[in-house]
Amino acid sequence: MVWLNAASERPAGERLTELWSRPGILAIPGAHHALAAILARRAGFEALYLSGAALSASMGLADLGILSLDELVLFTRTICRAAALPLIVDADTGYGEILNVMRVVRELEDAGAAAVQLEDQMLPKKCGHLNDKRLVTTDEMAAKINAARRARRSLRIIARTDAAASEGIEGALARARAYLDAGADAIFPEALGEADSFRRFAREIKAPLLANMTEFGRTPHFSAREFEEFGFKMVIWPVSSLRIAARAIEELYAEIRANGSAEAMLPRMQTRAELYEAIGYADYEALDASIAASIVPRTPDKPR
Repeated sequence: MVWLNAASERPAGERLTELWSRPGILAIPGAHHALAAILARRAGFEALYLSGAALSASMGLADLGILSLDELVLFTRTICRAAALPLIVDADTGYGEILNVMRVVRELEDAGAAAVQLEDQMLPKKCGHLNDKRLVTTDEMAAKINAARRARRSLRIIARTDAAASEGIEGALARARAYLDAGADAIFPEALGEADSFRRFAREIKAPLLANMTEFGRTPHFSAREFEEFGFKMVIWPVSSLRIAARAIEELYAEIRANGSAEAMLPRMQTRAELYEAIGYADYEALDASIAASIVPRTPDKPR
């Protein structure tokens, strides 16, 4: 697919809503850059997730709210162009207060995002599976969601609450209800620690629910089918692609350093031909040739 020549499509937010409204659960892998997004699409996935933690780490930064809006928008745009799949974008705490949130929504929607995820932490925010997270008040978060709703056109709003760790399941449920009243389209209860908590959320919150199956965190390893049985409509693997890629790069560099050659790693590499096929190299060349083909000037008629 060559995005330069792509026909206009229905708004990404509408397409995402159709996906999570179907029977079953929507499995959404994290894609920390455009090539990962292409590979996810080729594997058969129908939607993608851009994690602030994965993007920050890929830039050598900690997930502490250091990422800038311009950087997030750039990666959002490249992923949406490359994969043409509905993309949920992690916008952390909204990069500020009410007006900042409204700008985030407009910028991300213009870049092609299908949904924005906002969370109820204070800055500096932390990974949702770490300790001692500080939260804004329910009213403050509800005001941000209301602002996002007013700014969006078709972008969907996913409200994440990190309250389970500090306020218990009751507090997280109360916040989820308030966030829905403020205009959220879906709820993301972060870092739940057992199956019963997921089941209770699904019983009591009548909205699409998103689960986070991140590795090495507070949530046990559940499959997509198990989350579906709990009553959730979406599940993300936000940082998995980055973790796999980072380990592979470490092993490559260790091999080159130890042996002065990458030859032993060739069986684990994507070939040049496979890469070109994935990114549509030939399609770009064909598009260029079809537009920039040489045209021979017409020879004037000879005088009679």
